[in-house]
Amino acid sequence: MKPEIIQYCPLMPGLEAELAERFTVHRFFEDKDPDGFLARHAGAIRGFVTGGHLGLPPDLGAKLPALEIVAINGVGFDKVDLNEAKRRGIRVANTPDVLTEDVADLAIGLSIALLRQIVKGDAYVRAGQWLGGDLALGAKVSRRRFGIFGLGRIGRAIAKRLEGFDAQIAYSDRVKLDVPYAFEATPQALAARSDVFVVAAAASAETRNVIDRSVIDAVGPKGILVNVARGSLVDEDALLAALKEGRIGGAALDVFADEPRVPDGFFGLPNVVLTPHMASATGETRQAMADLVLANLVAHFAGEPLPTALV
Repeated sequence: MKPEIIQYCPLMPGLEAELAERFTVHRFFEDKDPDGFLARHAGAIRGFVTGGHLGLPPDLGAKLPALEIVAINGVGFDKVDLNEAKRRGIRVANTPDVLTEDVADLAIGLSIALLRQIVKGDAYVRAGQWLGGDLALGAKVSRRRFGIFGLGRIGRAIAKRLEGFDAQIAYSDRVKLDVPYAFEATPQALAARSDVFVVAAAASAETRNVIDRSVIDAVGPKGILVNVARGSLVDEDALLAALKEGRIGGAALDVFADEPRVPDGFFGLPNVVLTPHMASATGETRQAMADLVLANLVAHFAGEPLPTALV
Protein backbone atom coordinates (compact mmCIF):
# COMPACT_ATOMS: atom_id res chain seq x y z
CA MET A 1 0.00 0.00 0.00
CA LYS A 2 1.17 3.50 -0.78
CA PRO A 3 2.12 5.62 2.24
CA GLU A 4 -0.51 8.25 2.99
CA ILE A 5 0.68 11.85 3.09
CA ILE A 6 -0.83 15.29 3.51
CA GLN A 7 -0.12 17.95 0.92
CA TYR A 8 -0.55 21.20 2.85
CA CYS A 9 -0.25 23.71 0.00
CA PRO A 10 -0.13 23.86 -3.82
CA LEU A 11 3.10 22.60 -5.37
CA MET A 12 4.72 22.46 -8.80
CA PRO A 13 2.48 20.39 -11.12
CA GLY A 14 5.31 17.97 -11.85
CA LEU A 15 5.90 17.38 -8.15
CA GLU A 16 2.19 16.89 -7.51
CA ALA A 17 2.11 14.27 -10.29
CA GLU A 18 5.13 12.44 -8.83
CA LEU A 19 3.62 12.48 -5.36
CA ALA A 20 0.30 11.13 -6.66
CA GLU A 21 2.12 8.28 -8.38
CA ARG A 22 4.14 7.22 -5.33
CA PHE A 23 1.85 8.10 -2.42
CA THR A 24 -1.78 8.39 -1.43
CA VAL A 25 -2.00 12.18 -1.35
CA HIS A 26 -4.55 14.09 0.69
CA ARG A 27 -4.78 17.70 -0.50
CA PHE A 28 -5.51 19.14 2.92
CA PHE A 29 -5.47 22.74 1.71
CA GLU A 30 -8.53 22.00 -0.46
CA ASP A 31 -10.50 20.10 2.17
CA LYS A 32 -13.61 21.98 3.28
CA ASP A 33 -14.02 19.80 6.37
CA PRO A 34 -10.55 19.46 7.94
CA ASP A 35 -11.90 18.15 11.23
CA GLY A 36 -13.86 15.48 9.44
CA PHE A 37 -10.82 14.56 7.37
CA LEU A 38 -8.69 14.19 10.48
CA ALA A 39 -11.33 12.08 12.18
CA ARG A 40 -11.23 9.69 9.23
CA HIS A 41 -7.56 9.71 8.21
CA ALA A 42 -5.28 11.17 10.92
CA GLY A 43 -4.10 7.79 12.15
CA ALA A 44 -2.89 6.78 8.69
CA ILE A 45 -0.91 9.91 7.77
CA ARG A 46 2.82 9.17 7.64
CA GLY A 47 4.14 12.15 5.65
CA PHE A 48 3.49 15.88 5.52
CA VAL A 49 4.54 18.10 2.61
CA THR A 50 4.46 21.83 3.27
CA GLY A 51 5.95 25.19 2.36
CA GLY A 52 8.54 26.98 4.44
CA HIS A 53 6.12 29.86 4.96
CA LEU A 54 3.50 27.49 6.43
CA GLY A 55 5.42 24.76 8.19
CA LEU A 56 3.46 22.37 10.40
CA PRO A 57 1.05 24.03 12.85
CA PRO A 58 1.62 22.46 16.30
CA ASP A 59 -2.05 21.70 16.84
CA LEU A 60 -2.26 19.88 13.51
CA GLY A 61 0.95 17.95 14.12
CA ALA A 62 -0.40 16.79 17.49
CA LYS A 63 -3.37 15.21 15.70
CA LEU A 64 -1.16 13.05 13.44
CA PRO A 65 0.04 10.19 15.67
CA ALA A 66 1.63 8.15 12.86
CA LEU A 67 3.55 11.05 11.30
CA GLU A 68 7.08 10.06 10.26
CA ILE A 69 8.40 12.87 8.07
CA VAL A 70 7.83 16.56 7.30
CA ALA A 71 9.18 17.57 3.90
CA ILE A 72 9.50 21.35 3.54
CA ASN A 73 9.42 22.88 0.09
CA GLY A 74 11.69 25.77 1.03
CA VAL A 75 14.73 26.62 3.09
CA GLY A 76 12.95 28.12 6.11
CA PHE A 77 12.04 25.77 8.95
CA ASP A 78 11.07 28.24 11.66
CA LYS A 79 7.41 27.15 11.46
CA VAL A 80 8.20 23.53 12.28
CA ASP A 81 8.93 22.68 15.93
CA LEU A 82 12.19 20.75 15.55
CA ASN A 83 12.40 19.94 19.24
CA GLU A 84 8.96 18.36 19.16
CA ALA A 85 9.91 16.50 15.98
CA LYS A 86 13.00 15.08 17.70
CA ARG A 87 10.94 14.09 20.73
CA ARG A 88 8.48 12.21 18.54
CA GLY A 89 11.09 10.74 16.21
CA ILE A 90 9.74 12.65 13.19
CA ARG A 91 12.19 13.37 10.39
CA VAL A 92 12.28 16.90 8.96
CA ALA A 93 13.93 17.96 5.71
CA ASN A 94 14.09 21.20 3.72
CA THR A 95 15.53 22.35 0.39
CA PRO A 96 18.71 24.35 1.12
CA ASP A 97 21.38 25.56 -1.32
CA VAL A 98 19.27 25.28 -4.47
CA LEU A 99 17.56 28.63 -3.87
CA THR A 100 20.60 30.56 -2.60
CA GLU A 101 21.47 32.15 -5.95
CA ASP A 102 17.95 33.31 -6.72
CA VAL A 103 17.38 34.85 -3.29
CA ALA A 104 20.71 36.66 -3.48
CA ASP A 105 19.87 37.88 -6.99
CA LEU A 106 16.56 39.32 -5.80
CA ALA A 107 18.23 41.08 -2.87
CA ILE A 108 20.46 42.88 -5.36
CA GLY A 109 17.51 43.50 -7.67
CA LEU A 110 15.41 45.02 -4.90
CA SER A 111 18.30 47.25 -3.85
CA ILE A 112 18.76 48.52 -7.40
CA ALA A 113 15.01 48.88 -7.96
CA LEU A 114 14.63 51.12 -4.92
CA LEU A 115 17.82 53.15 -5.21
CA ARG A 116 17.47 53.72 -8.96
CA GLN A 117 13.67 54.15 -8.79
CA ILE A 118 12.95 51.48 -11.41
CA VAL A 119 9.38 50.82 -10.28
CA LYS A 120 8.64 54.52 -9.93
CA GLY A 121 10.24 55.19 -13.34
CA ASP A 122 8.11 52.53 -15.02
CA ALA A 123 4.93 54.07 -13.60
CA TYR A 124 6.18 57.54 -14.59
CA VAL A 125 6.53 56.55 -18.23
CA ARG A 126 3.25 54.60 -18.37
CA ALA A 127 1.34 57.54 -16.90
CA GLY A 128 2.73 59.92 -19.54
CA GLN A 129 4.44 62.05 -16.90
CA TRP A 130 7.76 62.05 -18.75
CA LEU A 131 6.23 64.51 -21.21
CA GLY A 132 6.15 67.02 -18.38
CA GLY A 133 9.77 66.62 -17.33
CA ASP A 134 12.35 64.22 -16.00
CA LEU A 135 11.88 61.99 -12.96
CA ALA A 136 13.63 63.18 -9.81
CA LEU A 137 17.15 61.85 -9.34
CA GLY A 138 17.73 58.49 -7.71
CA ALA A 139 20.72 57.22 -5.72
CA LYS A 140 23.87 55.48 -6.88
CA VAL A 141 24.24 51.74 -6.22
CA SER A 142 27.96 51.20 -6.79
CA ARG A 143 30.38 51.88 -3.95
CA ARG A 144 27.63 52.23 -1.39
CA ARG A 145 27.88 50.86 2.13
CA PHE A 146 25.93 47.61 2.41
CA GLY A 147 25.27 45.86 5.72
CA ILE A 148 24.15 42.24 5.66
CA PHE A 149 22.36 40.93 8.73
CA GLY A 150 22.97 37.16 8.65
CA LEU A 151 25.98 35.88 6.73
CA GLY A 152 24.86 32.32 6.05
CA ARG A 153 24.63 30.78 2.59
CA ILE A 154 22.37 33.51 1.25
CA GLY A 155 24.14 36.36 3.02
CA ARG A 156 27.49 35.28 1.59
CA ALA A 157 26.00 34.99 -1.89
CA ILE A 158 24.67 38.54 -1.57
CA ALA A 159 28.09 39.77 -0.44
CA LYS A 160 29.79 38.03 -3.36
CA ARG A 161 27.50 39.83 -5.81
CA LEU A 162 28.06 43.15 -4.08
CA GLU A 163 31.80 42.84 -4.60
CA GLY A 164 31.09 43.41 -8.29
CA PHE A 165 29.58 46.79 -7.34
CA ASP A 166 32.73 47.79 -5.41
CA ALA A 167 30.51 47.99 -2.36
CA GLN A 168 31.76 48.55 1.17
CA ILE A 169 30.45 45.38 2.83
CA ALA A 170 29.87 44.78 6.52
CA TYR A 171 27.89 42.11 8.32
CA SER A 172 26.47 41.01 11.63
CA ASP A 173 26.10 37.41 12.74
CA ARG A 174 26.18 35.39 15.94
CA VAL A 175 29.97 35.23 15.81
CA LYS A 176 32.75 36.83 13.80
CA LEU A 177 33.46 34.78 10.69
CA ASP A 178 36.56 34.22 8.58
CA VAL A 179 35.49 36.53 5.75
CA PRO A 180 36.99 39.71 4.24
CA TYR A 181 34.12 41.91 5.45
CA ALA A 182 33.83 44.21 8.44
CA PHE A 183 32.06 42.67 11.45
CA GLU A 184 29.59 44.39 13.75
CA ALA A 185 28.35 42.58 16.83
CA THR A 186 24.83 44.04 16.83
CA PRO A 187 22.26 44.92 14.17
CA GLN A 188 22.16 48.47 15.54
CA ALA A 189 25.89 48.94 14.98
CA LEU A 190 25.62 47.40 11.50
CA ALA A 191 22.70 49.65 10.59
CA ALA A 192 24.60 52.76 11.70
CA ARG A 193 27.34 52.08 9.13
CA SER A 194 25.02 51.01 6.28
CA ASP A 195 23.40 52.88 3.41
CA VAL A 196 21.58 49.66 2.53
CA PHE A 197 20.70 47.25 5.34
CA VAL A 198 19.92 43.77 3.96
CA VAL A 199 18.10 41.24 6.15
CA ALA A 200 19.21 37.71 5.28
CA ALA A 201 19.16 35.88 8.62
CA ALA A 202 17.14 32.80 9.48
CA ALA A 203 13.88 33.27 11.37
CA SER A 204 13.69 31.97 14.93
CA ALA A 205 12.24 32.92 18.28
CA GLU A 206 15.43 34.88 18.97
CA THR A 207 15.25 36.92 15.77
CA ARG A 208 11.55 37.82 15.95
CA ASN A 209 11.26 41.62 15.52
CA VAL A 210 15.04 41.90 15.94
CA ILE A 211 14.94 44.70 13.38
CA ASP A 212 13.14 47.06 15.72
CA ARG A 213 12.85 50.84 15.98
CA SER A 214 16.42 51.21 17.23
CA VAL A 215 17.80 49.40 14.18
CA ILE A 216 15.48 51.20 11.77
CA ASP A 217 16.42 54.60 13.20
CA ALA A 218 20.09 53.67 12.91
CA VAL A 219 19.63 53.02 9.18
CA GLY A 220 18.43 56.61 9.07
CA PRO A 221 16.62 58.96 6.69
CA LYS A 222 19.12 58.43 3.88
CA GLY A 223 19.31 54.64 4.21
CA ILE A 224 17.11 51.80 3.01
CA LEU A 225 16.12 48.40 4.37
CA VAL A 226 15.90 45.30 2.13
CA ASN A 227 14.30 42.11 3.47
CA VAL A 228 14.59 38.75 1.66
CA ALA A 229 14.59 36.63 4.82
CA ARG A 230 11.33 36.39 6.77
CA GLY A 231 8.79 39.03 7.65
CA SER A 232 8.96 38.06 11.32
CA LEU A 233 12.46 39.55 11.66
CA VAL A 234 11.22 43.10 11.10
CA ASP A 235 8.87 45.03 13.36
CA GLU A 236 6.45 46.07 10.61
CA ASP A 237 4.65 48.67 12.73
CA ALA A 238 7.95 50.34 13.58
CA LEU A 239 9.05 50.23 9.92
CA LEU A 240 5.77 51.73 8.69
CA ALA A 241 5.97 54.53 11.21
CA ALA A 242 9.56 55.29 10.27
CA LEU A 243 8.74 55.35 6.56
CA LYS A 244 5.82 57.71 7.06
CA GLU A 245 7.81 59.99 9.39
CA GLY A 246 10.90 60.06 7.18
CA ARG A 247 13.13 58.41 9.78
CA ILE A 248 14.24 55.84 7.17
CA GLY A 249 14.77 56.54 3.48
CA GLY A 250 12.95 53.52 2.06
CA ALA A 251 12.30 49.79 2.14
CA ALA A 252 12.25 46.96 -0.38
CA LEU A 253 10.38 43.96 0.98
CA ASP A 254 9.84 40.48 -0.41
CA VAL A 255 8.51 39.01 2.84
CA PHE A 256 5.91 40.01 5.42
CA ALA A 257 4.85 38.93 8.89
CA ASP A 258 1.40 37.63 7.92
CA GLU A 259 1.71 36.62 4.27
CA PRO A 260 -0.07 36.99 1.94
CA ARG A 261 -1.72 39.74 3.96
CA VAL A 262 0.36 42.91 3.71
CA PRO A 263 -0.36 45.98 5.86
CA ASP A 264 -2.29 48.53 3.78
CA GLY A 265 -0.03 51.28 5.04
CA PHE A 266 2.75 50.17 2.71
CA PHE A 267 0.67 50.54 -0.44
CA GLY A 268 0.59 54.31 -0.74
CA LEU A 269 4.21 54.95 0.13
CA PRO A 270 6.43 56.19 -2.72
CA ASN A 271 9.65 55.03 -1.07
CA VAL A 272 8.73 51.35 -0.93
CA VAL A 273 9.11 48.41 -3.35
CA LEU A 274 7.00 45.33 -2.59
CA THR A 275 7.20 41.82 -4.07
CA PRO A 276 5.12 38.71 -3.21
CA HIS A 277 7.72 36.46 -1.52
CA MET A 278 9.16 35.60 -4.93
CA ALA A 279 12.88 35.34 -4.13
CA SER A 280 13.04 31.66 -5.13
CA ALA A 281 10.35 31.96 -7.80
CA THR A 282 12.17 30.87 -10.93
CA GLY A 283 11.28 27.77 -12.89
CA GLU A 284 14.77 26.35 -12.51
CA THR A 285 14.93 26.78 -8.75
CA ARG A 286 11.39 25.68 -8.02
CA GLN A 287 12.07 22.51 -10.02
CA ALA A 288 15.24 21.85 -8.02
CA MET A 289 13.30 22.38 -4.80
CA ALA A 290 10.59 19.99 -5.99
CA ASP A 291 13.22 17.37 -6.81
CA LEU A 292 14.63 17.62 -3.28
CA VAL A 293 11.20 17.35 -1.65
CA LEU A 294 10.53 14.16 -3.60
CA ALA A 295 14.03 12.79 -2.95
CA ASN A 296 13.65 13.25 0.81
CA LEU A 297 10.27 11.52 0.88
CA VAL A 298 11.40 8.63 -1.31
CA ALA A 299 14.56 8.16 0.74
CA HIS A 300 12.66 8.10 4.01
CA PHE A 301 10.12 5.50 2.95
CA ALA A 302 12.91 3.40 1.42
CA GLY A 303 14.79 3.46 4.72
CA GLU A 304 17.67 5.46 3.25
CA PRO A 305 19.42 8.61 4.54
CA LEU A 306 17.65 11.87 3.75
CA PRO A 307 19.53 14.09 1.25
CA THR A 308 18.88 17.27 3.25
CA ALA A 309 17.85 16.28 6.76
CA LEU A 310 17.25 18.83 9.52
CA VAL A 311 16.14 16.20 12.05
